[in-house]
Amino acid sequence: MEYLGINIADWVAIGIYLVGITIIGVWTVSKVKDTADFFMGGRTQNKWFMMFFAFGAGTSGNDAVGVSAKTYTSGMSGIWYQWLWLFCTPFYWLIAPVMRRMRCITTGDYFDQRYSGSVEALYALVGVSSLTFMMGGLLRGGSVIIDAVSSGAITPTYSIAGMTVLFLIYGLAGGLTAAIITDFIQGILTVVLSFMLLPVALGAVGGMSGLRETIADESMFTIVSPGEINGFYIFMLCASALIGIVTQPHIMGVCAAGKTEYDGRFGFAMGNLLKRFCTVAWMVVGLCGLAMCISNPDINLDDVNPNEVYGMVAKELLPTISVGLIGVFLAALLASIMSSCDAFMVSCSGLFTQNFYRRHLVQDRDEKHYVLVGRVAAFIIVSAGMTIAYLIEDVPTFLEWFFKIQALMGAAFWLGLFWRRTTVAGVWAGTLAALLAMYLTAWPAYQPWYVENFPESMIWDNALRTSWSIFFYLTTAFGVTALVSLFTPRVSSEKLDRLYDCIRTPVKSDEPHMQVAFTLPDGVVAAQPRKLINHPDLEIYVPTRQSITGFALLWVCVGGLIYFVYWLAGVGA
Repeated sequence: MEYLGINIADWVAIGIYLVGITIIGVWTVSKVKDTADFFMGGRTQNKWFMMFFAFGAGTSGNDAVGVSAKTYTSGMSGIWYQWLWLFCTPFYWLIAPVMRRMRCITTGDYFDQRYSGSVEALYALVGVSSLTFMMGGLLRGGSVIIDAVSSGAITPTYSIAGMTVLFLIYGLAGGLTAAIITDFIQGILTVVLSFMLLPVALGAVGGMSGLRETIADESMFTIVSPGEINGFYIFMLCASALIGIVTQPHIMGVCAAGKTEYDGRFGFAMGNLLKRFCTVAWMVVGLCGLAMCISNPDINLDDVNPNEVYGMVAKELLPTISVGLIGVFLAALLASIMSSCDAFMVSCSGLFTQNFYRRHLVQDRDEKHYVLVGRVAAFIIVSAGMTIAYLIEDVPTFLEWFFKIQALMGAAFWLGLFWRRTTVAGVWAGTLAALLAMYLTAWPAYQPWYVENFPESMIWDNALRTSWSIFFYLTTAFGVTALVSLFTPRVSSEKLDRLYDCIRTPVKSDEPHMQVAFTLPDGVVAAQPRKLINHPDLEIYVPTRQSITGFALLWVCVGGLIYFVYWLAGVGA
């Protein structure tokens, strides 16, 4: 028996998951007593919860849609649509303690302390906008899979609304605590989603040897293609990812909601390393989907929507194994999307509440008032994200825009962290100049000019390559910010000393949460600076042994993953 194109047994599996996760999420409402609990989970989570929180917040079914869709059109090099963060992973081991030592609730607090309230407000606008758009992209990607699995019976109109209501219920109730606890469960389900299709999909096409026999184009089996996804493309995506990861609003919670610094760094690095493994599975499923379409005489390849490939493979193959697996697949899909959206929702509402409403509009109210405002803001932000989801048509193209926007204030973050000379005027000038460069290099109306005047190597598909667009706006951001900073008034030394005192002072395991950001608790003395470069304007510190060891081991893991995929590309050749 079926209902809306899905077997009743599958609906039972979905129902069990949805009821269970909602009950768990709503249960956490009792743990929310103030804004630190709602926006930062009380900073009480251990390393395993932090690992799956990092994994869940950074992973969704939308990622599987994007990678498989790009693999369907570009081959194995499509893996870089998510592996753009691969080379950033070792740096996560170093970034997490810095974020935790800020003793902030939101990244907006950093921009306020490092620069001014105006830069804080600018970041809040950019951060809320980028995550709201990303939320819409996640919902849209999930709805595409559901549409394909249900053979069109459950349209995006209904699935987007349904997913939104579900994560709103527990996210509004429990805040980040609800997000972390539910992400632990949803993270496990997302791993199941990633590898559930792999063995059956490979079996259906005859393994890697069968893929090569079916797909004649040898370039589809290279991880760096001479076409769109070339070496420079990969380099620029990775650079943009590393520069922009710290300014994604939810990363503060991912790094700083743990009990200790180690909980945050272990969770941030290992949770994202787990995602890199899952990406390999999404890529292989995309290739299998292409082979299945080629082998089916009833399918015209030009009529296939690449965004639907992942869902199409699931619909075709999972019922051949067991009744109910489609339900498990959809439950895992919902888990992956909701685990990201709930983290984004809490982060965005925290930015609005802490860095705009509380700072500039209504001050000196009790904590219950600001928690209520955070919940109202979350509802409005999610409603905007849901509206955007209905407007998105192409998921990979949407992801490209997000890759650019998320790095917009990266120059302001990194220059401010290491160079005391960075100024408020420099940040405003650099950010606005980068936004203009992004618009001029990516907007369709300007592409004919680039085609006519730029070298052929910088053009792809009658437009300036995405990699060169990223290059121009990132160099503009750093260059303009640095240049203007040299000729404009400095931020006061007193303000900067307070910031850098916190950043170089480790957080104790029993350290109480401070209501004011960048405040050391009573009895904690600021650590003396141990600089790599002895210059009064540079704040680059000597790393600890733990930092160096973890950083090196993660590079070994990155190298091992690349070698494995390179080996996989040659299997059956």
